Amino acid sequence: MSLEVFWFLPTSGDTRYLGATNTGRPATNGYLRQIATTAEYLGYDGLLIPTGASCLDPWVVASSLVPVTSRIKLLVALRTSISGPTANARQAATLDQALNGRLLLNVVPGGDATELAAEGVYLSHDERYEAADEFLTVWKKVLEGETVDFEGKHHIIKGARNFFPPVQKPYPPLYFGGSSEAAHELAGQHVDAYLSWGEPPAAVAEKIADVRAKAAKYGRTLRFGLRLHVIVRETREEAWAAANRLIEHLDDETIARAQENFSRMDSVGQQRISALHGGKRDQLEVSPDLWAGVGLVRGGAGTALVGDPQTIVKRLQEYQDLGVDTFVLSGYPHLEEAVRFAELVFPLLPGKKAINAEGVFTGGAFDGRATHRST
Repeated sequence: MSLEVFWFLPTSGDTRYLGATNTGRPATNGYLRQIATTAEYLGYDGLLIPTGASCLDPWVVASSLVPVTSRIKLLVALRTSISGPTANARQAATLDQALNGRLLLNVVPGGDATELAAEGVYLSHDERYEAADEFLTVWKKVLEGETVDFEGKHHIIKGARNFFPPVQKPYPPLYFGGSSEAAHELAGQHVDAYLSWGEPPAAVAEKIADVRAKAAKYGRTLRFGLRLHVIVRETREEAWAAANRLIEHLDDETIARAQENFSRMDSVGQQRISALHGGKRDQLEVSPDLWAGVGLVRGGAGTALVGDPQTIVKRLQEYQDLGVDTFVLSGYPHLEEAVRFAELVFPLLPGKKAINAEGVFTGGAFDGRATHRST
């Protein structure tokens, strides 16, 4: 079975070392375009464009990539808590037209109450999922061509219509990740693909089984994906050395501050990721070749597969055997690591071609040496 491999667009900035401010790269449109065009040139299937208070607006970023990409899919964050279903349906249809059917949407009800309060949203965890259910019910009907009247707890809609249909019928595919009971229920009822963060295979298997059972209640089936980082080098020793270098500038105070911030969130997924390492450096390999060092200071996806190309493929195969067919990957810095992963691992993956990475930097996608330097 062929795999889909997506890359990540770092719209809050990039770095070579976590916790080291002097190695940061700003999330300029030029840099993001470099990553996007490189990922397309290398043969990645899609790009995840995230959301959050520290991120550039995902819809504007996606729109900026329309004229510079032609094949790669864009998985754009859809915030159900801070937008209306009718207006967003129109936005989705418009962007899908501009991309000629390359739009995917990542449903995000939100997991940080403090961040949501800044947006004027004061819903509890389960209320956010109630609102997302109502949002998606209206959103899908509007894009299916219906005129919608709807009265729910969180949304009252009268005469909603969409006059400009999307290229993809009935609507762009919906992706979603969440670990709570309410999240799994939403996934089973509404979405096309469920994404888990990179937990150990046994934990991912349990989540997939539960989401499958939830979907079966509605007579539905879903696809499954995994979101995690990768640190691949020609040898295992080099890969683990690179993992350790990534966090070598982190001090205990920075880690403690980040973990305290994560503990205030009501995201079950974040709680599960944080529990893998407990904020401690001495227990970061949480499953064979699965390293939780990124999660010491990064919220959300906090684990990385670490190893040589053969090891990485072996671990991906373990997740594929559970039913995962899409991997949403990232690595620091995102530009160079996109090239490295494609060069070393693509030749070993079904449906992917061997990459001559030298072409990327000598007249292929762009001349990275001339256009960007880390600071």
